[in-house]
Amino acid sequence: MGVAIRRAGADDREDVIRLLDAALVHDPVSSWVFPDEEHRLRTHRALLGAFLDIALDEGYVDVTEDGAAVALWWSVPVGPHDADGDGEGANGAGVGSEAGVEDGPALLRRAVDPDNERVEVIGRLTEAIHPTDRAHEYLHLIAVHPDRQGEGLGTALVTAVLDRCDRDGLHAYLEASNARSRDLYARLGFAFMGTTLDLPDGPPMWPMWREPRS
Repeated sequence: MGVAIRRAGADDREDVIRLLDAALVHDPVSSWVFPDEEHRLRTHRALLGAFLDIALDEGYVDVTEDGAAVALWWSVPVGPHDADGDGEGANGAGVGSEAGVEDGPALLRRAVDPDNERVEVIGRLTEAIHPTDRAHEYLHLIAVHPDRQGEGLGTALVTAVLDRCDRDGLHAYLEASNARSRDLYARLGFAFMGTTLDLPDGPPMWPMWREPRS
């Protein structure tokens, strides 16, 4: 039997934040952004809530019908996605800026954890490596509840979008945050782009690109 998937809305916000937090609070990248565990347990939800709000407003959020898995996506057009006054950052966290106005990563840091430089750094680093030469679907975050991992829920969420990419001739992009997810995405047709994003004194991330399948 297939996995039932629906588009999440504002009414799902609190449930999705709890799911994201439970699934990702010990992820290598989350642990790097918030190295102190007690602080992470207090603040991690605020960062994920900010990402979710942007996705609900500017991208789209798919959730399994039982609420056990969720994916945050953006449809990214061709061309530069840095702060230019009229668009979001390529990492989904940008809000655009003009002279004298803070850009997306800086605003995110100020809103979530002002004393934590790493909130801003990771946004700038991912934005700097984000492909700009072809329009694509960007998988920003995916999470499966710890009690439901290994059931294929994450694969179902990703495959639903990749099937549309194949039908419509769209590319897809993501940054894998650990070796296990990197290998999973490789089985779904994503290819490592050749150079890891090495967080300062932290773990690597694997930029991965997928060509549409005919």
